Amino acid sequence: MEDLYFKENYCRLYEEIEGGTCEVFEFENDLGSIRHMFMKREIPVEYKENTYYDLTTPYGYGGPLITHLRDGGQKEKLVAHFSKAFRAYCAEHNIISEFVRFHPIKENAKDFTSCFDVHFRRHTTGVTLKGFEDPVQEEFSSSTRKKIRKALRDGVTYRITVNPDNLEQFKEIYLKTMERIGADPMYFFNEAYFSNCLKYFGDQLVLVEVLHESRVIGTELHFHTGPILHTHLSGSLDEYSHLNPVYVMTYAIALWAKQQGVELIHSGGGLTTASDDSLYLFKKKFGRNTEFDYYTGYKIWNEEIYQQLAELSKARPAKEFFPAYR
Repeated sequence: MEDLYFKENYCRLYEEIEGGTCEVFEFENDLGSIRHMFMKREIPVEYKENTYYDLTTPYGYGGPLITHLRDGGQKEKLVAHFSKAFRAYCAEHNIISEFVRFHPIKENAKDFTSCFDVHFRRHTTGVTLKGFEDPVQEEFSSSTRKKIRKALRDGVTYRITVNPDNLEQFKEIYLKTMERIGADPMYFFNEAYFSNCLKYFGDQLVLVEVLHESRVIGTELHFHTGPILHTHLSGSLDEYSHLNPVYVMTYAIALWAKQQGVELIHSGGGLTTASDDSLYLFKKKFGRNTEFDYYTGYKIWNEEIYQQLAELSKARPAKEFFPAYR
């Protein structure tokens, strides 16, 4: 089954947020085929009365992906031909630059280092289920397991719903959590976003709820695609933090996913590139043996126009922000 992040409906979730349109470039020749899905955005800088565009990966991961390789396995040549064809495509469609968030699990960054300026950003983590008879014992830290046992003794329970009818309670707790932690405005998704999650993904949505005395005190939304389950959004009530609802949510989804034959729960990384990022270190409590490398890629497809746009926008140096004109 194709991973969630390479599906067009996933990209469409973010069209309004990103202010762009989801598009796909399919490349095929005698060596194989490559599929590249991206968000195409209008650049908010006018130059010579022309409209220009740039490309970005929707929230999460993606990037170009080799979907088929003919006998002989000449990846380098295939990517070189793709790069040439995509450059022509960008010239035809007034596309100036591109930012890519490569997929840590698919490891597609390794295949496109000749096409993009690729940079290691951070590690991501998760819970490995395949190969472990008891993933909780193998992956969770001892202090984490202790907190889960205490929460369960204190009356915390959980329930898991596949293809939920609605996300109203989830949305309420999630948005309260974002307000509490002072999250970036981009994380305050609107009603249409949650409605489209239900519309586009249905039985691929897995909702975890943690309860105490019949009240939902924590909730988490996952996407299930074949052997991988992606943790997407999460929230909990601050007044119940002493009951460790986040710990119980991760415990609950690990047990459920193991029963469903899922091989990996991917939890993502931290908020920064720092090795001691607090969110990343927290996630590692549930994935002692699991780690992936996350890379981003940069590309200026039209250097002349890029520099003109950067100058017109009075941009910061490109090293500080890409693309410089935004």
